[in-house]
Amino acid sequence: MSTTHAITNQPPPLVDHDVAADPPLVEGLRRAGAGWAEDELRTLGRRAGTEEVQRWSRLVDESPPVLHTHDRYGHRIDEVEFHPHWHDLMTTAVRAGVHAAPWRDDRPGVHVARAAKLYVWAQTDPGHLCPISMTYAAVPALRTSPELAERYEPLLTSDVYDFGLREPSTKRGLIAGMSMTEKQGGSDVRANTTTATPAGDGTHTLVGHKWFTSAPMSDLFLTLAQAPGGLSCFLLPRVLPDDTRNPIRLQRLKDKLGNRSNASAEIEYEGARGWLVGEEGRGVATIIQMVNATRLDCLLSSAATMRQAASRAAHHATHRSAFGTRLVDQPLMENVLADLAIEAEAAVTVGLRLASAVDRATAGDAGEALFRRLGLAVSKYWVCKRAPAHTAEALECLGGNGYVEESGMPRLFRESPLSSIWEGSGNVAALDVLRAMAREPECVDAYFTEVGHAAGGDPRLDAAVARLRTELGDPRDAEYRARRVVGLMATVLQGSLLVRHAPTVVADAFCASRLAEAPPATFGTLPTGLATRSLLERAYRLG
Repeated sequence: MSTTHAITNQPPPLVDHDVAADPPLVEGLRRAGAGWAEDELRTLGRRAGTEEVQRWSRLVDESPPVLHTHDRYGHRIDEVEFHPHWHDLMTTAVRAGVHAAPWRDDRPGVHVARAAKLYVWAQTDPGHLCPISMTYAAVPALRTSPELAERYEPLLTSDVYDFGLREPSTKRGLIAGMSMTEKQGGSDVRANTTTATPAGDGTHTLVGHKWFTSAPMSDLFLTLAQAPGGLSCFLLPRVLPDDTRNPIRLQRLKDKLGNRSNASAEIEYEGARGWLVGEEGRGVATIIQMVNATRLDCLLSSAATMRQAASRAAHHATHRSAFGTRLVDQPLMENVLADLAIEAEAAVTVGLRLASAVDRATAGDAGEALFRRLGLAVSKYWVCKRAPAHTAEALECLGGNGYVEESGMPRLFRESPLSSIWEGSGNVAALDVLRAMAREPECVDAYFTEVGHAAGGDPRLDAAVARLRTELGDPRDAEYRARRVVGLMATVLQGSLLVRHAPTVVADAFCASRLAEAPPATFGTLPTGLATRSLLERAYRLG
């Protein structure tokens, strides 16, 4: 009997490798004074690259959470059931400190170390990182109410993942969530109609709905509601101090394009009890601290998606031949892969720089706080907006194989738009930049101080900075031009960081391809004369 299916010219699985073996990642970690975390990062990176963890990630995506509103007897339970490997992923993330660990640590570079770990672990299943990110982000908001922070912060920063519906003080670790948007308002949270009425015992009674509540099985939630003094922020535990359930009703789970392992729910507050966080009437100012932290994680997650997509494309091209030559050795494929590598390196580099700004701002550096305010807004917009196009190009490198679920590329592609939508879609993010510049003009000075450190390092960067100053100096049609201006601000910031810190081959390629007055709209259009092979050897394992 003849064999008709001998397997040749197919790449081996991309497993059992160190996801943290990523030069710009390690260089950024060391540059921020967080080299002490490198061993921990490599341990997590090797774990992320195992066949076992990659299988966990596939299974939790293929088996979305299930909502159980009632038990068999008709009692309201509002429980969400997850695949067992969701809990394995959560346990690993919390134990590694990918959640709120930096808030309990005073070592230099703790937020950069945590950002690097999130970037690495996001290359498993991104869905479970939603509650991880919100737990990280909840702490600075809670600190506006010292009594609440004293009660909950030690448990939010614990390295124990303790799943289950119990009163928070009885648990060894807590996970936090956030409920902001409502169906009539979306990003316009001032249109929220949920009410919070003082109960006379130091709590408020909340009545209303929320259109998106991610990770509804979290222990605590920060939410917005209209109090007598205006829109305010409240903390709602799922189980109250008297061991009764807070009446937070899960109406249904969203059927989402991607991020399918994570439950996102529509909820109703039926007289739920909440504790005021911050000042009454300053809910947006309070919860924006949480939003800013999760925006950083949006950026890092998009960078991780780019890195994973580009790595898979390069792995395929290294082990696949066409017309007698390996794909990776064919000039046009080399151009595409190098272009993908540049985008991924620029994304992780700016992400770690902004995490470093968090470290310094937390330590009291006012200039870094101003830089973070604007730098994060422009970079979140741009990096998250670039991820879908980048991932689509990487998928195409695999041809028809990339369009098949088994390749893993469709899952990445479905995930890629999320971070651009979460915490403010493209227009909201661009308008936030305009708002920041108008309300805090000092942050513009901080931004130009940062990019000015690279002045004279590359004439194309200097020319782009001059164009940017001209754009910002013209107030006409500012809102209409916002996306163009914010995109230029983001690429100028990325270019300045690469000119200062990356190898010349990377900075040269970035400036040549991204800082032209009309940069190309697709990947794989790098100009001739660049050392693309050196770029590939820096970015990918080509053996």
